[in-house]
Amino acid sequence: MAERTFFGLTKEYRLFLFKQIHEIVFHGKGGYTWNDVYNMPIWLRKFTYNKIKEFYDTEKTRIEEASKSTKGK
Repeated sequence: MAERTFFGLTKEYRLFLFKQIHEIVFHGKGGYTWNDVYNMPIWLRKFTYNKIKEFYDTEKTRIEEASKSTKGK
């Protein structure tokens, strides 16, 4: 039987949504509560998620580059 989604979210989207909320709350380092993020407008939640992801991706790259430069010395 096909999953009904007219009045609800698919399992996959719910999983994505809760993962996104978790990432913002966890990596926001206390700046956001679960309830705040859950009730954010979708565009703002996506923007916030992408900015946090961008920050940690950049930080990871810098750490990797610094690690490579210290290994080469």
